[in-house]
Amino acid sequence: AASYYVETAIKNEEIIGISSWSAMLLALVNSMHPIRRKKDVHIVELLGSVGNPSAEIHATRLTGRFADLVHGQATYLPAPGVVGSKGTRDALINDPYVREAMGLFERITMALVGIGSITPSPILRESGNIFSDQELNSLREKKAVGDISLRYFDADGNPIESSLNDRLVSVKLEQLKRVDRVIGMAGGTRKFPAIRGALRGGLINILITDTCTAKRLLRE
Repeated sequence: AASYYVETAIKNEEIIGISSWSAMLLALVNSMHPIRRKKDVHIVELLGSVGNPSAEIHATRLTGRFADLVHGQATYLPAPGVVGSKGTRDALINDPYVREAMGLFERITMALVGIGSITPSPILRESGNIFSDQELNSLREKKAVGDISLRYFDADGNPIESSLNDRLVSVKLEQLKRVDRVIGMAGGTRKFPAIRGALRGGLINILITDTCTAKRLLRE
């Protein structure tokens, strides 16, 4: 369903943001067919794609393959998603290639994002782009229910203010809210609070999910 929607929704001069550490988005790309060529389509990563070398191929494969399918130009975000300190992040975002990618965040017209729960997905954990268990417990204490590109939010979709944000190389939630079409792809009981929070907060405005999750959202 997601691949069919994306195949038919891309327009000319589209700048598409994609979260590259998502099993859902990898499945999307693996299900897609090449689309008819559009004019000036650009793809940019929303979360740093550098990580554990054994897992990093996932991010580059996802972004590169998607760009090939839509005949677009890929702009990679050549940095880890999570770094050790604010100083390291500040140094990284001054790198010209990182700055070029992040400069596109304000121009994105479509974003394809997974919606994460507090517990990291196996792909994200394997990448090394995660917070420690102690840090995740701190996010739980602040009532976090989920994340988009490792930016955590509460049950109403409000961003969780934390010093952890100073260590991220990723799109900010307020930037996502300015994008015309933010397509969230997630489902299942474990992710329900995060999906509901993303909808309540207007962090996504298109949701592709399973029937049971959709019915429960409508009931609530």
